[in-house]
Amino acid sequence: YDEQLEYQPFNPTLHLARGHALKTLGQQVEAIDAYHKAAKARPDFGDAFWSLANLKTYQFSDSEIKRMQTVEAGDAVAPADRWHLCFALGKAFEDLGDFDESFRYYEKGNGLKRGISKYRAETMTEDLELQTNVCDANLLSLREGRGCPQPDPIFIVGLPRAGSTLLEQILASHSQVDGTLELQNILALVRKLEGRTKEGDASRYPGILTTLSDADLTAFGERYLEETQFLRAGAPFFTDKMPNNFRHLGLIRMILPNAKIIDARRDAMDCCFSGFKQLFAEGQEFTYSLEDVGTYYRDYVTLMEHWDKVIPGWILRIQHEDVVDDLEGQVRRLLDFCGLPFEESCVEFHRTERAIRTASSEQVRQPIYRSSLAQWRHYETHLDPLKQALGTAFTRT
Repeated sequence: YDEQLEYQPFNPTLHLARGHALKTLGQQVEAIDAYHKAAKARPDFGDAFWSLANLKTYQFSDSEIKRMQTVEAGDAVAPADRWHLCFALGKAFEDLGDFDESFRYYEKGNGLKRGISKYRAETMTEDLELQTNVCDANLLSLREGRGCPQPDPIFIVGLPRAGSTLLEQILASHSQVDGTLELQNILALVRKLEGRTKEGDASRYPGILTTLSDADLTAFGERYLEETQFLRAGAPFFTDKMPNNFRHLGLIRMILPNAKIIDARRDAMDCCFSGFKQLFAEGQEFTYSLEDVGTYYRDYVTLMEHWDKVIPGWILRIQHEDVVDDLEGQVRRLLDFCGLPFEESCVEFHRTERAIRTASSEQVRQPIYRSSLAQWRHYETHLDPLKQALGTAFTRT
């Protein structure tokens, strides 16, 4: 980026990309400077302001807030710039303690994103129910012992903003574990198994799981390991923290039966509202409505209960609040489950230097903190739709 900026010093997109690279490497001061340059090069560049907010530690000045409000209120601003500005302003007013104004902007930004989304909560509910119907105890018993026997992967699943990045950072701080990324490989295999050639085609998945041969299951497991090999640095184990993999644990059990599964769980209201406040780079479209994110969380809990029932003992559930209250105890529990000896570096996870590409990248470079707990209560007067969507999951995590 530095070389390209020599020829295009006022290119806002290059400055933004450079900022993202610096953020990934943990160079926050330099990232802030790059985002400022992006905003200066294009004053209505919503993504530059959101990128500052998304550092989670940046405090906007009064003049920056007024500037964002003026641009967002204008008629000429592009839709993408407007929703980026809304999320940035939501964070700015949250930091000021003006939670009503903060919610107004978060709600507006989410509404703009949902307006262009094809996501339908009822379709997702049906898809997850189909997993429970197809991947029942009988099928998984018939497939027991099949697939690739290698124990290398540690899958961290759950919802975004549930503490999965923290768990990955803890594991990646161990000498026997390579931290990778939110890998797309399982989702790519699912798309292949769906067999759709055009939009609207019926999916063969998960029904096709009942017809796969032992050779198919082994080949899929081996291919997953081959495709992810280049991300590893020589440790015997590695993490895959794609949260959406919880939908496909039946498939994972069949192709990689000795993989470890960690369910990163967080208080329902905290988790859902944190997702609502987050503008994701891609995917996670269920977060753009309080009703949708609540329904998704409820369906997730139901499906995880199914996996616990049909594959008992295969999944370790770690509650984020327990990690905050007893870090070392939960670290030992996590390492024991993975068959790893205790290493002090896992408790000192914030000292581990590695590239992190999620919204929590700056937070996991700091010691554990309690300030993120129960933040939703500041907004409680606005959150009845979320409580209603969660139903019994509101009090059960």
